[in-house]
Amino acid sequence: MVALSVEEFKMAHVTLAECDAALPHVLEAPKEAAIEVLCHRPDFGQRDYRDALELRVATGIENERWMKHPWMKLEDGSPDPRIQVSILQKRVLDLCWRDRDEVVYPGDTMIADMDLGEENLPAGTRLQAGTAILEVSDVFNTACAKWKVRHGRESFDWINKPENVKHRLRGALCSIVQDGVVRKGDILRKL
Repeated sequence: MVALSVEEFKMAHVTLAECDAALPHVLEAPKEAAIEVLCHRPDFGQRDYRDALELRVATGIENERWMKHPWMKLEDGSPDPRIQVSILQKRVLDLCWRDRDEVVYPGDTMIADMDLGEENLPAGTRLQAGTAILEVSDVFNTACAKWKVRHGRESFDWINKPENVKHRLRGALCSIVQDGVVRKGDILRKL
């Protein structure tokens, strides 16, 4: 096998074999963890990394696109609160996001080295995030077409393998059930 240069490695997407090999490490993540990244998305393709975010039950993340352009809506056309916050496990991010210079960050609100699987966080579980409280949604994050382009078809397939769905490899979606402020470094923990 020929070794890839740093540039070739950055441009190459992770393979299904690499994802499968990494799964035991991903599944060993702690049951609670510090929030390492907070991302605010004012509009499509825009990322603003912050030290703190204001979370509101009624409006989601203050001044974020969820109110204007949600990818899921309720029957009345309003934004579905079950997708207000997205949390991605750091181990999955590190596995799949190789080219951080040229490929845009996936856009998740929070990154934490935490077990986001259904066994640890069944739908309805409440999470303390700073002074805010989140509730884990029943909506499964399948990853979108953008994930396939940015991080490869094979990582997309890995996320959506029937046996992997329970692990929530693309992250956990949550609603905000108590207003508050979350800060980078706050411990994300179950209540």
